[in-house]
Amino acid sequence: MKSDFLKGMSHGVPISLGYLSVSFGFGIKAVGAGLSALSASIISATNLTSAGQVAGVDIIAVGGSLIEMILVQLTINIRYSLMALSLSQKLDRKFNFFHRLIASYGITDEIFAVCSAQKQKLTSYYMYGMIFISAVGWVLGTVLGAVAGQLLPEAVSSAMGIVLYGMFMAVIIPPSRRQKSVFAVVVISALASILFRYVLTAVSSGFAIIICAVVASVVGAFIFPVADEEGEK
Repeated sequence: MKSDFLKGMSHGVPISLGYLSVSFGFGIKAVGAGLSALSASIISATNLTSAGQVAGVDIIAVGGSLIEMILVQLTINIRYSLMALSLSQKLDRKFNFFHRLIASYGITDEIFAVCSAQKQKLTSYYMYGMIFISAVGWVLGTVLGAVAGQLLPEAVSSAMGIVLYGMFMAVIIPPSRRQKSVFAVVVISALASILFRYVLTAVSSGFAIIICAVVASVVGAFIFPVADEEGEK
């Protein structure tokens, strides 16, 4: 168990360092939206989802409803359920229901990618090690960002807050360059977002996110359907 945990931690160190820098931007954004450093830290400790946290803070800042928050988080984070289903095929026999509940806390895009690349079966303590070190980086970065947001001048805080959006760009640009379907979905969602930002201003930011995500996904699936042969590959 100890060796598996340490191996998971070693594989999770790069993820943790990446989370440290990205969550720094979230901490600054959260404080700028009126949250305290403690509140921002609790959000990061209980939610390992960058996009979901950013959208959640935006809803809190504008006084959105609880239903709005639930629908936004469901829309943004539903992909984690699919990742969990995929990883369930790689778990060893001792990975029981109780361990799965605990591990589900830390299934993020990066952790999913590293776990999927492992040739051997995944043990619970391997995932615990990776999740632990990754979560530490995410929470620590949030704390540092929140504190910095309270101490640094507003101009500096605003400039450093762009780190979080830089991560989002890094996520969408590479696949957009490789696949026309991804590029089309990104463009559609961006245009829809601009429409809600400057024209349909009566729609709240939370519901705007939901509509943009659903519309872009549906249009993308309709225009670029995945052929059966590609699905099999």
